[in-house]
This record gives sequence, structure tokens and C-alpha cells, in this order.
Amino acid sequence: MEFEIWWLLGIPLFFTLGWLAARVDIRQLLSESRSLPRGYFKGLNFLLNEQPDKAIDAFIDIVRLDPEAVELHFALGNLFRRRGETERAIRVHQNLVQRPDLPSDQKTQAMFELGQDYLKAGLLDRAEETFNQLVSGPFEVQARRALLEIYQREKEWARAIDAAYALQEAGAGGRQKEIAQFYCEIAQDELARCNTEAALAVLEKALAIDRLSVRAVILMGDVYQSIGETEKAVTAWLRVEQQSVPHVALVAQRLMDAYRKLERPQEGLNLLKNYLEEAPSVDLLEVVFKATIELDTVAAANQLVSDELRRTPTLLGLEKLLDARLIEVSPEFRPELSLVKNLVHGYAQKLSRYQCSHCGFKTRQFYWHCPGCSRWETYPPRRTEELNVMN
Repeated sequence: MEFEIWWLLGIPLFFTLGWLAARVDIRQLLSESRSLPRGYFKGLNFLLNEQPDKAIDAFIDIVRLDPEAVELHFALGNLFRRRGETERAIRVHQNLVQRPDLPSDQKTQAMFELGQDYLKAGLLDRAEETFNQLVSGPFEVQARRALLEIYQREKEWARAIDAAYALQEAGAGGRQKEIAQFYCEIAQDELARCNTEAALAVLEKALAIDRLSVRAVILMGDVYQSIGETEKAVTAWLRVEQQSVPHVALVAQRLMDAYRKLERPQEGLNLLKNYLEEAPSVDLLEVVFKATIELDTVAAANQLVSDELRRTPTLLGLEKLLDARLIEVSPEFRPELSLVKNLVHGYAQKLSRYQCSHCGFKTRQFYWHCPGCSRWETYPPRRTEELNVMN
């Protein structure tokens, strides 16, 4: 009972202490807010109302009156960079770096911001030099990530590989897919120079890093085909199915051409039909459709497209069905059917695009490296309409 009474007596005391602490905090907050220039709140208000031009003017006035306001310099420089005024951002951050009285942590931050300004302005040599000075400090991960971006922009793939490994060691997560892609870029350059042995050696490294690298396997087949080793090329391209069945559509035409060259076209057609059954794809259907007309009959091609359209109803599939109908339709109905086909074709072309799963950037061509967000392997090997139907 005594224990409960003491607690009751202590409650008013705790309440009084809390009230006094709150009063002290409020007074301190009011004192600090009075010491801030009015222009600071004006600039903050403009930022909240999404008026960056007016916010910049307000902050510039404060910086003129109080050159020691370091945080405002940082805010001002970042605003300039976001608006694309990189020259002004560079001047702001250079002034901070050159100040002898600036604490080391703020100077390091100013250097990092300056490096970002250079990167945004496309001054890659200066950006690289700046970020290299930051790889042994608190901004190590961010600096190494920026260096990796620089080497990719400059297409210096060997240096990009080293940068990716360094980024992994810095604790920024695995970079196996990117490293494999960099090896593929090197292999593609070697293939363009007809250095097939070097290309194959580099592709083996890519697969050692990422055994599921579809691009490495496709390129390996391309190398073998370039030197007339068609059987080896087919063997390489057949590995795509083991890695990712949907990506088979990317090598369908290659496989069909190779089987023709080996004088076994029917074997190739049967193989692609099995793939189509397993993973429906408009691009794969296109190859199978043409090969069926060539090796079988128009009626068989017609039936093939009809079955696919029932299974996966798309405008792109309907366009193929109309192509098949136009081949066998009687001459008097051909003009009307051609008109319908042209109308469908117009709408189908808008849907016949690949779409980045990260940023949504759409292209007619399949890319391993997104032109929009610069990420690797973000394009599914299916057209946008197919993805919408599947979802």
C-alpha cells in the first residue's frame, strides 16, 4: 500500500519537471528561430510551394548578407544543379572547397557536391578526379558509384569492371550482373574487330561471373556463327532455354537460319513450335509463322495463328492472323481485308514496344542497357501488349 501512495505523490513532481523541460525547449526553439534571417523562411516557403526560382533568389540574398551560412550554400548549390544551372552550382561548391576555415567534414561534403556538379555538366574528367579523392572517406560508396557511372558513359568497360568490384568490396551489394554485361560489351567490341578467340575468352569470364547471363550465351553463338561453326552456334543458342525461356524469342530467327544452313529446317521449326507452346511470344510467333508458310502450308500457318490468338488475344496476334488470311483470300475480298489489316497495323505498332521495368522507358528495339535510366537487364523480352495481357 505504501508503494502505491509514494507513486501517487510522485506524479505531480514528474508532471512539473516535464512542464519545465518543455518550457526550456520552446524558449530555445524560439531563440534559434529568431536568429535565423527572414529570407530563410521565405525561401523555405517558396520551396514548399514548388517555386524554386523565387527560393533561389531568397537564398542568394541571405548568402550575400551572411557569407558564413554554409548550409545555405549547400542548399543553393543543390538547387542550381537540380535546375540545370551547373555553372552556378560549380561556383558555389568551389567557393566552399576553397574556404580555409571550413571543417574537414563539410569540405568533404562540398567536394562530393562539386563532383556531382561536374557529372551533371558532363565534365567527366573533372568528376572522375574529384570522386577519386573521396574513395577513402565517408563518401566512399557514393564516390565509387559515381565512378562506375562515369566509366560506363565513357564505355571504358575494363575500368567499369574494376569499379564494380571495388563497389562490391565497399559493401554496396553484388554487381555480378553488371560485371557480366561489361564483359559482354568487351566481347562485342572484339567480335566487331574479328578477334573471335578473344571474344570467346571474355564471354567465358562473363558466364563464370553470371552463369545465367543470356546475353553472353547469345553472343557466344554469334561468335561461332561468324566463323562458320554453325553446330556450336546452335548449341550455344539452345542454352538460352535453360536460362530463361521467354528470352528464346531473341534467338528464334538465329536458330531458324542456322537450321536452314544445316539443311534441317523442319527440325528447327518443330523446336520453335515447342518453345512457342511453352512461352507464347509475338516475336517468336512471327518467326514460326513465316517458317510454317515456307515449310508447310498457308492453311497450317493460318491455324497456328488462330490457336495462338485464342490462347493470347492481342492486336499483334490479330495482325498476323490477317496476314495469313490475306494470302488465301479470294481477290474480290482482298481490298477490304487489306484496309482492316492496315488499321490494325497502325494500332499494333503503338503496342509493339519493349518497356523498361524500372523507369518505363519504351523502345521499338530490345536493349540490355536502358537508355532512360541506364540500368542493366530491365527490359522483359516481351512487348508491352503481351505483358498487359499476361497481367
